[in-house]
Amino acid sequence: MPRLFGTDGVRGLANKDLTADLALGLAQATAVVLGQGRSAEARRAEGKRPVAVLARDPRISGEFLSAAVAAGLASSGVDVLDAGVIPTPAAAFLIADIDADFGVMISASHNPAPDNGIKIFARGGTKLPDAVETRIEEHLDEPNWAPTGADVGRIRRFADAEDRYVLHLLGSLPHRLDGIHVVLDCAHGAAAGVSPEVFSDAGARVTVIGNDPDGMNINDGVGSTHLDLLAEAVLKHGADIGIAHDGDADRCLAVDANGKVIDGDQIMAILAVSMKERGRLTDNTLVATVMSNLGLRMAMEQHGISMVHTKVGDRYVLEAMDGGKFALGGEQSGHVIMSEFATTGDGILTGLHLASEMARTGKTAAELASVMTVYPQILVNVRDVDREGIHKDEVLADVVRAAESELGDTGRVLLRPSGTEQLVRVMVEAADQTTADRLAHQIADVVRVRLAV
Repeated sequence: MPRLFGTDGVRGLANKDLTADLALGLAQATAVVLGQGRSAEARRAEGKRPVAVLARDPRISGEFLSAAVAAGLASSGVDVLDAGVIPTPAAAFLIADIDADFGVMISASHNPAPDNGIKIFARGGTKLPDAVETRIEEHLDEPNWAPTGADVGRIRRFADAEDRYVLHLLGSLPHRLDGIHVVLDCAHGAAAGVSPEVFSDAGARVTVIGNDPDGMNINDGVGSTHLDLLAEAVLKHGADIGIAHDGDADRCLAVDANGKVIDGDQIMAILAVSMKERGRLTDNTLVATVMSNLGLRMAMEQHGISMVHTKVGDRYVLEAMDGGKFALGGEQSGHVIMSEFATTGDGILTGLHLASEMARTGKTAAELASVMTVYPQILVNVRDVDREGIHKDEVLADVVRAAESELGDTGRVLLRPSGTEQLVRVMVEAADQTTADRLAHQIADVVRVRLAV
């Protein structure tokens, strides 16, 4: 049987791949695995039940899926605090804030509305390790505990969920945002109710787009994967910065006053330098994936900041951060993790701290972003090839070595198999676009011929 959990929970087309029955069963299995920990047993010793936080983004299928998850948890003896529509990082924060035993977030992040997903967080608001996900999958095929009478769980509204999260975000800020005009793109998603409020409370002048979720328009031409409208709005309103979230608000990308994109690497560079100056960057170290731009590494070297590189995926960034107790890490896509304040990527938190740095220094977003030179980076996906062959083919290895020799210290080559599709990703960075294009397609052609299946 193929593994149910992917790199970020269980995802699929809602009501086809991800059904109400699957959601209910997954919740029951989760209750068995995560509802048996020390904190849950301590509650039972006091005559109480385990507690879980439940939340979702505004896509329409989240309504029936959250009902199924709530039913599965309650029928397994877990009390459910339903926070309604809030960002994924808000759900993670609330789990830790109220010391819940675990939590469930229903969202497909930046995917289109017909998709949905179920993300499960352990006690403390942390993502589950693979071994725990495997145990949950195993319990899907086993009889689950079915309490009766007073032992069944209760489902209650988490009434002050949003207020708790807003106060947490405001309390994290090193500097207010007075005088900063921000355009927020909420992706018609989970940030719609929180992000405008917290930016306004922090002192910013706020203009909002992508803030009218109807259940089907989430991520539709807006948000962190579609920055054109944000850039247009920033120019139209003469704003200082534009900040874009994705559907569940765990990402943040930005555009400066000229409409130029500031990606996750640049945001990390800005925050890393600021945190080092303020003594908040643990061991003066930043954690990023192998896909981060070469310019990030060079900028960090110039500022005396070390880097730890991980595989692609925020879970691997989190693992490295936890292992070294590091304060900052993330991905080029805008997943930025500030471990002092969050256990996962938090797009609203990231955007607040980016704007706060503008207010603190008096610099424009473009001036802050200039800390890093973005090298041209070309990614070519070669489909229907033997993914594992990249480690074995000597002809391909020779071509890669020749490209690396030509680039020297001014670029790099990265070949990696996709974790979800039958394809190989060829990434080349170089000092100029022409060289990057030429070498990337040259290597991709060799992959296509040598690793054909």
